[in-house]
Amino acid sequence: MKFGSIPIDTAEGAVLAHATTAGERRFRKAHRLSADDVSLLKAAGISEVVAAVLAPDDLSEDAAAEKIAESMIHRDIEAKPAATGRVNLHARAAGIFTVDSAMIDAINAVDPTITIATLAQHAPVEKGQMVATVKIIPFAVASALVDAVARICAGGEIFAVNAYQPVRVGVIQTVLPGIKPSVLDKTLRVTEARLARSGGRLTAERRTSHEIASVADAAAALARDNDMVVIFGASAMSDFGDVVPAAIEKAGGTVVRAGMPVDPGNLLVLGTLGGKRVIGAPGCARSPKENGFDWVLDRLIAGLDVTAKDIAGMGVGGLLMEIPTRPQPREPLPARAALKVDVVLLAAGRSSRMGGPNKLLALFDGKPLVRRTAERALGSKASDTVVVTGHQRERVRAALSGLDVTFADNPDFADGLSSSLKAGIARVVAGDAAGAMIVLGDMPGVSSNDLDRLIDAFRKSEGRSVVRASYAGKRGNPVLLPRSLFPAIAHLEGDTGARHLVEAEGLDVVDVEIGKGASIDVDTREALEGAGGVLQD
Repeated sequence: MKFGSIPIDTAEGAVLAHATTAGERRFRKAHRLSADDVSLLKAAGISEVVAAVLAPDDLSEDAAAEKIAESMIHRDIEAKPAATGRVNLHARAAGIFTVDSAMIDAINAVDPTITIATLAQHAPVEKGQMVATVKIIPFAVASALVDAVARICAGGEIFAVNAYQPVRVGVIQTVLPGIKPSVLDKTLRVTEARLARSGGRLTAERRTSHEIASVADAAAALARDNDMVVIFGASAMSDFGDVVPAAIEKAGGTVVRAGMPVDPGNLLVLGTLGGKRVIGAPGCARSPKENGFDWVLDRLIAGLDVTAKDIAGMGVGGLLMEIPTRPQPREPLPARAALKVDVVLLAAGRSSRMGGPNKLLALFDGKPLVRRTAERALGSKASDTVVVTGHQRERVRAALSGLDVTFADNPDFADGLSSSLKAGIARVVAGDAAGAMIVLGDMPGVSSNDLDRLIDAFRKSEGRSVVRASYAGKRGNPVLLPRSLFPAIAHLEGDTGARHLVEAEGLDVVDVEIGKGASIDVDTREALEGAGGVLQD
């Protein structure tokens, strides 16, 4: 493949490197030029284009990505159609993702033009979630390189989703003087919720004294009728001969491992009894927050074996988020500054449904709508406001004259919403904001106070949740995205927003009722005038 500027007379069959306009016709990036396309470009006075010219043995980016994906051996995973040199692979079921890292490394070492990225080993996934992506970097790649990757893929299973099984779980909770029944009841609810997310089912609970014999009897009884037994000790394990590990052995079982290099979760015990797995849960498992107990529980429910060696290998990445309610946190909690949130104000659209006028320049109380929206963003608790411009960028910028905003230009605004999202997030990601609030420029009913309520909810979630404005229980806009989603936004294509990313990533979503303003946009003349706006020609 040759890449660079080529004369228009020799451009038939070439692939455009950039979006190009000829009169009223706009050719998208990666468009393959036909003879008629070349004639249009010449008629528009274009003498050369920047493009890729494929060699006879080259495969186009989509064909190469598809061939690699088709050569892969995997389980419970579906490959989506290729687009822009990318094939995304999604889970067919909820479960635990496993991957042959050596095979992935070997593929990525073939040539920089071919890449594959996956989730981490043993990552929990939801049905439909993206687990891997094959991406061809240039517009085409030599077929010999694709063949080399295909040979690697033929070597065995490259990755899989190990689907959760509907296991039956019995729970034992030991009791000491002073432990409140409400604590035991809450533990049961948290455990039921933890099992429900992976298809497990809590079938029985026994509460016993915190003594070896009592726990051993209860464990033996529950192991007969269940696939797994979980023991919550009233007192944390303080020795490998303590009540929970000793009870497993007294019942005739074996302790596989006591203690794990994951914090929270250090005091977990794993054993077997009558062919069934027994987990002595650490105290942090009474909280719904992720801890080492989740790592072991989810793998077992997915049908994966967990050995003493597996647990010993969990130390890298095993320092998890602290659970503030632990009786003895690993460190005193320092005072923390409020998480920074930037606003990304989308103002690049063409207002195509208006039939000509730019709705963002319509006057509301004598002020352009886009300026009114920007002022409300600046009046909120957000740290910075990034305005994405595209269509009529100079007029939009003039309407914002004098405001303390940062501009991000989107030359590809005609390609759809995703291009504006990427342009805005690219500015935010360079700073230290924990989240980006996506504000549409055409929502006159959203106030600074509404934005503040979203920011407050985001900070309350410690920056880990998606926060979404709603009205009457229905989702609306704006939407506040945590920084963890920024890398995925770079892969969006077409006229799509971040909604499917929110669903695919499986993050918690917090809906904040802000009233009717969350659902009022002004896509049509009727809607704009009904909201009190006056269009400007």
